[in-house]
Amino acid sequence: MPRIDLNTIEPKTGSGYPEPYNLAAQKRQVRPLSRPVGLTDFEANHVILPPGAWSSQRHWHEGEDEFLVMVAGSAMLVDDAGGTPLSPGDCAAFPKMDGNGHHIVAGEQGCTFVVIGVAETSLCHYPDADLLYDAAADRYLHRDGTPYA
Repeated sequence: MPRIDLNTIEPKTGSGYPEPYNLAAQKRQVRPLSRPVGLTDFEANHVILPPGAWSSQRHWHEGEDEFLVMVAGSAMLVDDAGGTPLSPGDCAAFPKMDGNGHHIVAGEQGCTFVVIGVAETSLCHYPDADLLYDAAADRYLHRDGTPYA
């Protein structure tokens, strides 16, 4: 059956960021939608943020585009240009290699969105943190390339 029952997919709470960068996204809930239903060409994630929570540290990808659709609640898209309010039905696109660090900060009621892209295989940069994610090796590095302990 093509309809996905979200209740059958266990959400992952938090992030894999090393401390202290994990704190702002520690209440984020992510349900991976693609793999459980057999999709392999792209990934889609259903994300729930409680009030004030961050989706991630501000970041940009070298090799992966991202596309976001706001489903419920309100949020602020924070990028290099500042803040842009998002409401249900709003969409946002993040082209690979644009160098524009972005993330979502949930509004007073929290928010829900779906983000779509391909599986990460490249470097992900975090302009506000001493972080670099090497997706090929599935590990976080300091900006200078040394690994976190």
